[in-house]
Amino acid sequence: MPTFSLSRGAVAFVLVGLLAPLPAVLLPASAAAEDAQKPASQSSARIPTVTTAQAQPRDLVARVPVTGSLVARGEVLVYPDTGGYAVTALEADIGDSVAKGDVLATLDARTLTQKLAQAQAELARAQAAARQAESQVISAQSARTQAAQTLSRSQSLRDSGATTQSALDDALTADQTAQATLQNAQDGVAVAQAQTQQAEVALAIARQDLDAAQIKAPASGIISARNGQIGGIASASGEPLYRIIRDGEVEVEVEVTETDLAQLAVGQRATLDIAGLAPVEGRLRRLAPVVDATSRLGAVRIATPAQAGLRPGLFVGGWITTAERNSLAVPATAVISDARGDYVLLVRESAQTPGVGTLERRDVTAGLLWQDWREITDGLSAGDVVLARAGAFFAPGDTVRSAAESAQDSGPTTGAAAADQTADAGSAQ
Repeated sequence: MPTFSLSRGAVAFVLVGLLAPLPAVLLPASAAAEDAQKPASQSSARIPTVTTAQAQPRDLVARVPVTGSLVARGEVLVYPDTGGYAVTALEADIGDSVAKGDVLATLDARTLTQKLAQAQAELARAQAAARQAESQVISAQSARTQAAQTLSRSQSLRDSGATTQSALDDALTADQTAQATLQNAQDGVAVAQAQTQQAEVALAIARQDLDAAQIKAPASGIISARNGQIGGIASASGEPLYRIIRDGEVEVEVEVTETDLAQLAVGQRATLDIAGLAPVEGRLRRLAPVVDATSRLGAVRIATPAQAGLRPGLFVGGWITTAERNSLAVPATAVISDARGDYVLLVRESAQTPGVGTLERRDVTAGLLWQDWREITDGLSAGDVVLARAGAFFAPGDTVRSAAESAQDSGPTTGAAAADQTADAGSAQ
């Protein structure tokens, strides 16, 4: 067998030739391992982290904001019963408390006193005429009785032939005349009695007019305005002499839109801030029966408890509570609307990867909005996890990483948070 002999240099050359391909074989395997690791880390980095919240029962309130003024619950206008007389005294001023029947003002009563005296004299004359008429009736009745007796005797004498027909005829005429005289006397009494009654009525009116010279409060309350002036002529038309807040009762009058009016009902609770006073609680007392066709507003009256400092005209702001209930709710920002209606993006968590889930559209029926929470009356169950914010930047089927919303972070999205959400949404895309 032939024998080969290699020098040291030849051996080195052969080894280099054999080992040279090894890096080319080993390096691709190492690169493949690195490439296998890259997709997993890069895929995880591309899953956006979103804020989520659980649907849970909450105390919710619906309120209608209102503004208005304090007004008198009932106002009494004081006019003179008889006009055309000068005011001689004013007994009450603005702010005074008055009772029913208190004298507020006095009119010049000289003419009224004279009219009363005239009415009294007229009544006396009518009464005298009535007495005279009654006396005439008595006389006529006596004459009629005598004439009737004479006629009866004449008739008997004529029947016996003791008198003439002419005498009988005279007796008959006298009886008829007596009857007519009696009838006239009786008619005169009726006229006199009517005149007496008329005079009595005139006297009563004169007394009433004289009494009306003292203008009295028709109801108890507080004087809110005084328009009368001493020396001025009182009139039964135009501005009243006084305005009285009946029983001193003051309440709130506000105007609400026709849409808000539909939510209101008598008895609902109102919380009111009155200028210069502490907040007060009231109750809705009266709803407007009509809505103004121009402004589309309706007037509402709210009863308030009596307290010092309530003055008509003071500005009032506040709200009327229209509903209070404990109901399922989610953050208001979680509810999205489109042509199909309201919906939320439900987070379906992956069983293989905790904290990572897929978004699913869930149509809901939304109700009350209270302090950035929205009532859900249908479509969700307690414990369902939904996307709390920036839902418009995501779509059903998107994969997200959940970060539960904290109790302190249940309010409206801030500007910085909105920017973070936009950035997250951009990375999601």
